[in-house]
Amino acid sequence: MRPDAKPHRRRKVLVVLALLVIGALLLPEAASANFITPKASGSRNAHEIDSLFRIVLYIAAVVFVIVEGALVYSLIRFRARKGRPAAQIHGNTRLEIGWTLAAALILVVLTVVTFVKLPSIINPPKSTATASFLTASVTEPSPPNGKKVTVCVTGRQYIWRYAYGNDCNNHAFASKLPYSYQEMVVPAKTDVVLVIQSTDVIHSWWVPSLGGKVDAVPGYTTYTWFNVPQAGGLFHGQCAQLCGRQHAFMTALVKVVTPAQYEQWLSRQSRLISAANAQVGQLRQYLSTTGNLPSGS
Repeated sequence: MRPDAKPHRRRKVLVVLALLVIGALLLPEAASANFITPKASGSRNAHEIDSLFRIVLYIAAVVFVIVEGALVYSLIRFRARKGRPAAQIHGNTRLEIGWTLAAALILVVLTVVTFVKLPSIINPPKSTATASFLTASVTEPSPPNGKKVTVCVTGRQYIWRYAYGNDCNNHAFASKLPYSYQEMVVPAKTDVVLVIQSTDVIHSWWVPSLGGKVDAVPGYTTYTWFNVPQAGGLFHGQCAQLCGRQHAFMTALVKVVTPAQYEQWLSRQSRLISAANAQVGQLRQYLSTTGNLPSGS
């Protein structure tokens, strides 16, 4: 074997490894299956979060390849050899100024891009659906045309409760608003504003395909929104804050239907709840008349 054959083979291996790393970073979304990037198939704000994440990821990947490539090159190029000690380099002012300015420029670019993207992540667009259940209020966030659906999300150990209606934060029980547990039902093409609270400990509402995590803190009210462009989806989520022994079972589902189906579901849910309440009232009256209901119950 020639003396220079071994270093040449090492260079080939390093080049192949570098190409594999770059190829993995450039895989299409379907192939990577959201392994590196966030899920973004649901809401518009989730899509904007995903696009911002990708910009930061690709810039970081380029910086990583350059830095690690320079490190590997230096290890090979300036390593000790038989009869020759390793090269000793004690600084390069131009190089140090160059990479400091480059890092500062990258931070400026990321800052500008982030602030350009933030409004589309925080502020909902106009609802394109037109239906009688759409309401308007001053509750934040609010779309430009004020058309939205408000759902109050209440976390408790260990389940999510959803109340539907513009007054769900203040008069959910008095107004006898429809509600559901674990599975939220929402209309497509509509800004859905979530009013998030907790009755006991800190929880965190998170359905990855519909946006970022939002904490549910006792005594405070937090907000988020999403807008799903198409009906027929079922999105899975999870409480993202360790909230007790049964935390792993505190899952969340969001079912997206058409606006007409949503209106029908609201009416049916209200009828079912009214029927259940009537049955409870009849049972209480029967137990009271037969003396089986303790006083004060």
